[in-house]
Amino acid sequence: RQMDGQAVKASLERAMKDSLAIKNALRIESITAKGNKLTIKTEVPFPEFPSELVHPNTSIIDVTESDFMNKPIGTGPFAVSKFIPGTAVDLIRYEAYWNGAAKLAKARFSFNEDANARSLALESGDADIVFRPEVESLESLEAIDRVKVESTSTFRVHQMTMNLERKALQDINVRKAIDALIDRSTIAETILHGHAEVAKGPFPSTFSFAPDYPEKGKGMEAARSFLEQAGYQEVNGVMQKDGKPLTFTLLTYSSRADLPLIAQVFQSDAGQLGIDVDIKQIEIPEEYMAANRDWDLTTYSNLTAPRGDAGYYLNATYHPNGALNFSGADDDHLTEMIDELNMTVEQEKRSDIAEDIALYVDEQVYNSFILHPNTLVAYDAAKVKNWVTSRSEYYMLTNELDVK
Repeated sequence: RQMDGQAVKASLERAMKDSLAIKNALRIESITAKGNKLTIKTEVPFPEFPSELVHPNTSIIDVTESDFMNKPIGTGPFAVSKFIPGTAVDLIRYEAYWNGAAKLAKARFSFNEDANARSLALESGDADIVFRPEVESLESLEAIDRVKVESTSTFRVHQMTMNLERKALQDINVRKAIDALIDRSTIAETILHGHAEVAKGPFPSTFSFAPDYPEKGKGMEAARSFLEQAGYQEVNGVMQKDGKPLTFTLLTYSSRADLPLIAQVFQSDAGQLGIDVDIKQIEIPEEYMAANRDWDLTTYSNLTAPRGDAGYYLNATYHPNGALNFSGADDDHLTEMIDELNMTVEQEKRSDIAEDIALYVDEQVYNSFILHPNTLVAYDAAKVKNWVTSRSEYYMLTNELDVK
């Protein structure tokens, strides 16, 4: 089917109908389509609206396909020939792609949450390209003449999401203690083997809207001091207040192999202060955190500026209606600042406001930011041509990619 304005309109309307979070994020009042021209009117002035479209849930699909969950029809250089959810997707070249037919006749994406299994697939020749191979396997992969390993900085942050609806976490000193307990440098070196930048906030330091943060108390004794300010004392090896032990339920998930390891490091360090941390493995973090509030902390990973604008992350994570506001942040002053950002067009002013928001989030300790991980990709350089490791992570299979 020819993609035109009407097809895009129908796709966006479907996305908003199926997801209240997407509807709140897009803030679309009306959409009109005429030929290839699409006119979108938002409910309020919304300069970063294009950033909100950089989301998998707003990908344009053909909604006239009755079984688009299993047979999606999209807009790229390849068409889906077979889709096995959670296992693989087979693609064939789409000859009429607007930017020129792909060099590859077909391709397969195979899904495997086991990073070691992904690395072994490249070593054995079962895969030509491996996204996020096991960090521990990099040395052995680099020793193979035909294999090239690329480590590229990204727009991603690993964070400790805090459920602000939990009583203990409503005390800023408890949040400060959690933040102080996170040994970022050790995590970056021992778990990521140096393929990461220690995070001070949600945005990598290269962005103009990443502020210079004030120094904060770090380490075990700083965490202990914050807890004492919150009224806690360690009694017989148990951190407690009014006779009630301080405990946390910490969610993590294995699709990013480093997150469970980060959770274990935090669990160990918290234990030294007499804090019991129960780690719970979940499958799909967004679904679980949105549907359940029986948790305190989550090791979570998120792209913060996929289009180079701070508005996407700040709206999604800290606005009361944000699609990724799993912490339950509902701070009137913070919301006012985000609303001001949303109404501001001039880029330098937007950066200034975004800096102020990031500093306020840091001051209030609404979540802790651990590190900015690199994207690791290993591929058979003897066969693969024109591979580009994208910082945004959204672009992998292009029409220029080839395998000889």
